[in-house]
Amino acid sequence: MSDDPLYLEPRLEPPTAALLESAPLLHTLVDALGSPLNIVLPDRIAGNLRQFRSVFDRHRLGGRIFFAHKANRSSSLVRRLTTTDACLDAASLRELQHALGSGFAGDRIMATGPKDPEFLWLAARCGAVLNVDGPEELRQAAELVRAHELPPLRVLLRLSGFEGAGTRRLSRRSRFGTSVKSLHRLLDILEHHRQFLEPIGVGYHLDTTSLDEKAAALDGCLQAMEELHIRGFRPRAIDVGGGFGIDYLAHAPQWERYTTELTGAVMGSRPPLTWGGHGYGLRAENGTLRGALSLYPAHRPVAGAAYLDALLSHPSPSLGRPLGVLLLESLYDLYVEPGRALVDQCGLTLGRVLEVRQPETGPYLVRLAMNAGDVGLEDHGVLMDPLVLPRDPGSAEAAGAVAVHLMGNLCLEADLITRRTVFLPRLPRPGELLAFVNTAGYCMDFGATHAQQQPVARKVAVHRQDGRSQDGPWRWCLDEEYWPLDRTGGPQG
Repeated sequence: MSDDPLYLEPRLEPPTAALLESAPLLHTLVDALGSPLNIVLPDRIAGNLRQFRSVFDRHRLGGRIFFAHKANRSSSLVRRLTTTDACLDAASLRELQHALGSGFAGDRIMATGPKDPEFLWLAARCGAVLNVDGPEELRQAAELVRAHELPPLRVLLRLSGFEGAGTRRLSRRSRFGTSVKSLHRLLDILEHHRQFLEPIGVGYHLDTTSLDEKAAALDGCLQAMEELHIRGFRPRAIDVGGGFGIDYLAHAPQWERYTTELTGAVMGSRPPLTWGGHGYGLRAENGTLRGALSLYPAHRPVAGAAYLDALLSHPSPSLGRPLGVLLLESLYDLYVEPGRALVDQCGLTLGRVLEVRQPETGPYLVRLAMNAGDVGLEDHGVLMDPLVLPRDPGSAEAAGAVAVHLMGNLCLEADLITRRTVFLPRLPRPGELLAFVNTAGYCMDFGATHAQQQPVARKVAVHRQDGRSQDGPWRWCLDEEYWPLDRTGGPQG
């Protein structure tokens, strides 16, 4: 099998690529802080934000970019964003408290997701925008403002169940939002509580990569804005949510070849490519391929800010003109909530190799000082190769490709870093590091636990000495100790 390696090489961009060239520094950090270890690059998130803002400028649109905080718990990333024009999407009380404590003013925060009374109270108190999920939440917000004599609360109505033009097919079902067919119920509540609630717009958040589905939803939001105007409100913003995605892989042909070979392995026409013959949603039944591939599309030629550009350039299903043009002509602001896309290339996860074992049959077994919860590639269906980092890069001998299975440190059969058979350019040795790059979006700390009292990865913020140079010396600190100040004590730009 190692004679025909199926690599899935990760895409590397600055500053990730430059940091990986400093393997001795990374080894020193793991020696001091333990394995696993998360590295975050706060300056990169500011660069990603600029790419999204450039799309707004290209379409001559105003609006706000809200970082979906749930993608990563990092303090340094959030604090770095306070120095930009970014806003923040908080989906829990603790995220809201973290944003306020990091330097975000309440008027730069949007409260989304399920809301308990404490979360709702603090959101109203600090003046955040309330992204409303349904009628009862709207009533609770109005009562809170009335009871505590607060200023009118800005609310944004999350909608779902959009119909495509010329068809009865609804957009995919979601547990969030109110069906557009029930919009009148929300408007009735708003009319009854005009002195307490200020509807600033509508929005959606679809769990799909389909441009057509998102275009239909944006088209539906434009029509919903008209309903608000008819009721005498003055909405001004449409929120298209997130889901802009990341292109994880460096080479499209590798992804195409791997998915083709995986199909062959499931059908039995080639040796297995996974632990236990796992099919990632595919299965063979009586010689027929069944199921659907349940993997993140790791190679996405249009992702991130480019995906937003494509959505705004997409023709309206009902009017046939570009959606960005319709937003501009209506003088509406655009709100977006990127999470994964805004932390693209903003972090990596390091794991030390503990043991390399050769079984009687099959690939080598490589056990790491980390577990599947520390790097959630499997949970989010992301497939890409780790990089081998020797302690002394000059001492790494050349060798042929080798197939391995990556094992975690829990006493569980299911603790596999990835079910996929991973191909590496050489066999790693105990004491070396495996670097899983681009993990900052949901794959770094979203599922980390203290199972079996194993340590959870600490987090380190790494940045250039002056925050701007591309080749200056690296500086680092614990993530929670990072503040966006340069060495002279001034804020970073």
